[in-house]
Amino acid sequence: MRNLLTKPCAIALAVASGFSQHAFANEAEIARTANTTPTANEQTEEPEKIVVTGSRIKRDSFSIPTPLVTMDREAIADTGLTNLSDILVDNMPALSESIGNTTSQSSVSATGLSTVQLRDLGANRTLTLIDGRRVVSNSYSGNYVSLNTIPSGMVERVEIISGGASATYGADAVAGVVNIITQSKKEGFDFKANTGETTDGGGKEFTLDLNYGTSFADERGYAYFSANWDRDFGMSYYDRKRAQVEDAYRYDDEQMCNQMLTKDGYQCMRDITQADWVSKSDGIPGGVFLENSNNDTQFWYDGQTLRNDWKDNEEIYGVNSNQYVMLDVPSDNVSAAVKIDYDLTDDVMFYAQVQYSESGSFNDKSPEDEYEGAYVPRYDPTTGEPLADVAPGYIPIDNPYVPQEILDANPYKNRIYWDRRFSEVGNISTDNTRKTIRSWAGLQGTLFNGEWDWDVSASYGRFTQHQIRSNELNTVKLNQALQAEELADGTIQCIDEAARAEGCVPINLFGEGSITEEMAAWIRTNPIIDTEIKQYGVVGYVAGDLFELPAGSVSAVFGGEYRKDSQDLSTSDDMKAGGITFNYVPNFYGEVEVYEAFAELAIPLLKDAPLAKSLSAETSLRLANYSMDNVDTVASYKLGVFWEPVEGYAFRANYARAQRAPTITELMSPPRGDYDSYDDICDGLTATSTKPGHDNCRKEPTLAAQLAADPDFEFSDENNSYSPGTGNENLKEETADTYTFGITVAPAFLENFNLAVDYYDIAIVDAISQISNENIMRECYNSEAAWGEDNVFCNDITRNSEGNIIKILQRQYNLDELTARGYDVVAQYKLDLDNLGQLSFKLDYNHVIENSQTYEGLDGSLVTSHYAGYGSSKDKASMSVTWRNDNLRIRWRTNYLGSFIASQSLEEDYQEYIAENDARCEAGEDTCISNPEKLAYQDYGSFLKHSISASYIMSLSEQSQLRVFGGVNNVFDNKGDFYPSGRGNYYSAYGGGAGRYVYVGAQYSF
Repeated sequence: MRNLLTKPCAIALAVASGFSQHAFANEAEIARTANTTPTANEQTEEPEKIVVTGSRIKRDSFSIPTPLVTMDREAIADTGLTNLSDILVDNMPALSESIGNTTSQSSVSATGLSTVQLRDLGANRTLTLIDGRRVVSNSYSGNYVSLNTIPSGMVERVEIISGGASATYGADAVAGVVNIITQSKKEGFDFKANTGETTDGGGKEFTLDLNYGTSFADERGYAYFSANWDRDFGMSYYDRKRAQVEDAYRYDDEQMCNQMLTKDGYQCMRDITQADWVSKSDGIPGGVFLENSNNDTQFWYDGQTLRNDWKDNEEIYGVNSNQYVMLDVPSDNVSAAVKIDYDLTDDVMFYAQVQYSESGSFNDKSPEDEYEGAYVPRYDPTTGEPLADVAPGYIPIDNPYVPQEILDANPYKNRIYWDRRFSEVGNISTDNTRKTIRSWAGLQGTLFNGEWDWDVSASYGRFTQHQIRSNELNTVKLNQALQAEELADGTIQCIDEAARAEGCVPINLFGEGSITEEMAAWIRTNPIIDTEIKQYGVVGYVAGDLFELPAGSVSAVFGGEYRKDSQDLSTSDDMKAGGITFNYVPNFYGEVEVYEAFAELAIPLLKDAPLAKSLSAETSLRLANYSMDNVDTVASYKLGVFWEPVEGYAFRANYARAQRAPTITELMSPPRGDYDSYDDICDGLTATSTKPGHDNCRKEPTLAAQLAADPDFEFSDENNSYSPGTGNENLKEETADTYTFGITVAPAFLENFNLAVDYYDIAIVDAISQISNENIMRECYNSEAAWGEDNVFCNDITRNSEGNIIKILQRQYNLDELTARGYDVVAQYKLDLDNLGQLSFKLDYNHVIENSQTYEGLDGSLVTSHYAGYGSSKDKASMSVTWRNDNLRIRWRTNYLGSFIASQSLEEDYQEYIAENDARCEAGEDTCISNPEKLAYQDYGSFLKHSISASYIMSLSEQSQLRVFGGVNNVFDNKGDFYPSGRGNYYSAYGGGAGRYVYVGAQYSF
């Protein structure tokens, strides 16, 4: 039966990878399936029916109403990249990176993952499949499949279906499906090695691939093995000069100019040069003391030397903390897979596949930078109930380590403020080891004399992650160590008797190297997080023709599926108790079961009729029953129409109702530590300030007390960015209505030219998401809703005794709506040069019309955040020209990103500044600025990246060959404009500072 299925599978491959009947499976292009009929001289026989990815219905090659994009093995190889997600994002405009080595360094759990998303709607709304199957997630944060867990040598091609596909594959396919198709026909052995590095240094990669496929048992069986090792050596701050540029940018609404921080404070950029820019931290190894506006004399340690000139000089004597940030986190990935097909009888085939991967990433970070008011949460380690937050606290005035010179400075309120980087404890590091096993086995066969097919299979997947976070601080122990006393014999000990019984060692923070190893050992903690995710599944279906209509057979699929997902998160004892500087991650277990039934129909309506060369429809329905209380049974359905009025010109339309149920974490997780930067809405508060929200800010007890004590008090924001996320047991499913409309053109007068244009509109209601810190503060302080304990958003904001925010709780909510609208354009042309070979031209373009989030505030107002054109381009394209001649292939690729605006919030603030300045000018005030500057680092123009690759195949014998290849990505070393909002001052979509990348490799096959 394996042999019987070979030809239909080959035709399916061709449909997925090309526009016409002559698009073969090894076509080295990214191709969108254009549903056109071949020209008369091409149509030599009726096409066989096939299974098209995204549906189990068998149809002919040119009746697909849903847009499909593919990238095959050759095109993947020509990129020279080893990370599959980097390859897809670089070449498929509808995709963008969700998690990667350049973007996940601050994540608690995601460092080292590699995931993608469609339409910028999040990885949770893009269903990633392997050979059309759901597989176990690689993160407890969501249903994320990391592409670096898939052996790259095993990938035959990648297919993308845009638009809601929940009716076919269930939840999570709201934006669409990314399907990784593995090899199934390879015969023989091949070994490939390739390496590459950026020309500026750093970014080195090395990969080994081994693959073997063979038939056995007189062609009744087929076995395939693939193994891969990929090492990414990473890229550091020291590899790029731009990353070493210090910058702290803002726009000043009084002088109406762009400013950068200098040693003399913020200054207008027009008055300074880049050499004047500074952005330093007070977290120096020797410590800073009495750093408070109420202390006229502030101290710091220059090594072991105590100095008293810290005040107003942080930008001179501080440390550039960016030096500890990796631009690309190093990672190691090892994977292997085995797949077997075996014909048990002429009508029944057994198949099985097992994939295993182990990946590791090590992120070396800065030593902990701590200060007296750095509050962290604590919990009862047995019950998990929250306890009072704890901070290291001020150094007591009678601490025996306090230098006399600091005591003589008469510290404010007898408090010794401090800030220090704990270099003696060691650099913080995140060491992740991930192991993934995916397996499935099943039987497939035929019924009713071969007219119907059936398939039944079971799957099992297990993912584990072991994370060690080294050299964090135990804040409880640090607080105990700061409470010290000197005995009569000169011995210094911790005051707390219980702490002494546990081994408390008093700590000396004064001076670089003052913390001994014994002191460091008392406060050091190395929390561990262990994650286990399991997935069990059973799926079965039958597919065939129901009956005949004048235009052809009505094809159908009927099936059912059961799936159980579970995740178990456990942590070390120090994490259970909290009170440490690492983000708190709670222990929790959750599981979800779902039973599904589905049906699909493909209906030919007209054929060879006037203005209807062909007209067909397809529809599908999936009913899913979840074990979640607020979800229960949901229905997803789809209706698609394909109309070809005349040969070579076709229209297609598709409507889908898609659903996504909450993930286990979204639904069940207790608060999990996280950090997100934000500006406190109360910043700059005075007794008379009139900024939005300040009337309610003055009602905050901690701020009100300071205003009462000092009429001239002005609040300065020093929040710690702590924003723990938490689940919400009241969540229900989110629902999406998705529409696609398209045309395909393959005119007879222009042979081998194809064009496809598809419009998409995705509207998701009750979308599961978090409200930003800025909007949480807005809802509390600057909305029509009353401020106070009756305001749920105010209850999620916690301030310390000085008024600074120490925690904003970010809950999951069913928000009002997410919207994504745009269109895709694909053009392809092939030109035969006779003896000179063949030229292939390819364009794939995406334009985003809208990408936004809207929610209804407590006061009934709608708050909309726009993302299209803000922080990301509305336009993205990939273009290529490929020349082939016998065994030589050369490809030139160009990637295009359109212009964009860096920040929507900054743009809105700027417009307010302009309006306020205009009002001052109309009133004739002296503070009027006649020529206000435009925002800097806000408007970014288009970006082009050019790459070239070449490969040549040499025959070594009748049964062996050697392929050598190489290339240069980003030939002209375009790293994009200076981007102060990005890591290393680089924009991630421009390559994150990698620049020109050169690679070479060889593949031996026999």
